[in-house]
Amino acid sequence: MKNRFYYVLFLVYVIVVAFVLYVNGVFTGDEASLMNLTINVGFLVIIGVIFVISAISFGRLNFITDELEELTYQLQKEYKEAGGKNLWGSYQDRSDLFESEELRAAFNKYRLRIKSLTAKRGIAGPCDLEEYINEELLDRAGMNFFNSGVSGTLTGLGILGTFLGLSMGLGSFSGDDIYTISDNVGPLLSGMKVAFHTSVYGILFSLVFNVVYRSIMSDAYEKLENFLCIFRQTAQPRSMKEDESSAAMVVYQAGMLSALKQMLELMKGEAMEQTAGVERIVNKFTERMESSLGDDFERLGNTLKKAGEAQSASAANARELMEAVTALVEVNQNVQSALARVMDRQEKFAGELREQKEKLESACNEMSDEISSQLYAFDKMRSLYEE
Repeated sequence: MKNRFYYVLFLVYVIVVAFVLYVNGVFTGDEASLMNLTINVGFLVIIGVIFVISAISFGRLNFITDELEELTYQLQKEYKEAGGKNLWGSYQDRSDLFESEELRAAFNKYRLRIKSLTAKRGIAGPCDLEEYINEELLDRAGMNFFNSGVSGTLTGLGILGTFLGLSMGLGSFSGDDIYTISDNVGPLLSGMKVAFHTSVYGILFSLVFNVVYRSIMSDAYEKLENFLCIFRQTAQPRSMKEDESSAAMVVYQAGMLSALKQMLELMKGEAMEQTAGVERIVNKFTERMESSLGDDFERLGNTLKKAGEAQSASAANARELMEAVTALVEVNQNVQSALARVMDRQEKFAGELREQKEKLESACNEMSDEISSQLYAFDKMRSLYEE
C-alpha cells in the first residue's frame, strides 16, 4: 500500500497560502502593501517548487517499495505452495522481475554475481541480495541528498524573510521628531509583518516536512527489511562453502572409517591364516623330525607354538587398536558437529548485535539532527528578538 502521507505537505501549503493572501487583504480587497504581497508570494512559490520536487521523489520511492512489498507476498505464497523448497531456480533467469529501473538493474547485477560464483557442485561463495538492493538504493530513489536538506532550507527561508522584512521596515523609517516618526510607523509595521509571516510559515513548513520525510523513509526501510528477510528464507541461493566443508569432513571421516575397517578385516584374516599355516607346518615338521631329533625337536616345536601364540596376541592387539581409532573418529565427528552448531549460534548472535547497533546509531543520529536543527532555529530567533 502506497504511503501518501506526503499529501499533508500540500494541504498545509494550501492553508498557509490562503492565510497569507487573507492577511494581505486579497480576499477583502484591502491590500496593505503590494511589496509585502510580492515577497510572500515569491517565498511561497519557491517553497511550492521544493514540495513538488520532493513529492516526485516520494512517489518514485513509493513505487519501488510497493514492488518490494508485492514480491514479498508473492515469495511467501510460492514458498508455501512449493512445500518449503528454495525458489531460486524459478527466479534466477527472470531479468524482468521488477518494473522499476533501479530494482531491475540491481537484481540483474545480483544474478550475474551468482552466475559468476556458480561452480559444478554449486555456488562457491556466499552472496547476499542486500549488497545490491539496500538502503542506499532507496536513498538514491527518494533523493535523500535533496530531501535531507529541505527542512533546513525552509527554516533558512523563514529567517531570510525575517531579515528582509526588517530591512524594508527600517529602510523606510526616518524622522527627527515625534511627528515625522509617527508618519513612518506604518511602513515599519508593514516590514515587520513580512518578517513575522515568513518566519512563521517557514518554521511550520520545516516541522511538517521533517515529520513527513522521516515517516516515509522509515516506512520504506521497514518494507525493504521485510523483503530481504523473506528473500533470504525462500529464494536466496545456498552457498556450498559451509555445507560442502561439513559434508567433506563427514565424507572424509566416513572414508577413513571404512578404510580402517577394511584394514582390520584384512589383518584379522591374514593373522588367522598365518596362525593356522604355522600350526600345520609345526605339526607336520614335528611328526617327521620327532623320530630323529627326539626330545630336542619337541622343545623346538613348543617354541614354535609359542611364537604362533605371540602372533595371535599381536593380531588381537592390532584389532583393539583399530577399534580405538574407530571410536576416536566417531568422537571427532561429534566434536565437529558441536562446533558447527556453536558457530551458527555465534553468527546469529553477531547478526542481532549488528542490527541493534545500527538501530541505536540511527536513533542517535536522528536525535542529534533534530536537536541541532531546533537549537539553530532557537538561537536565530533569540538573536533576532534581542536585537
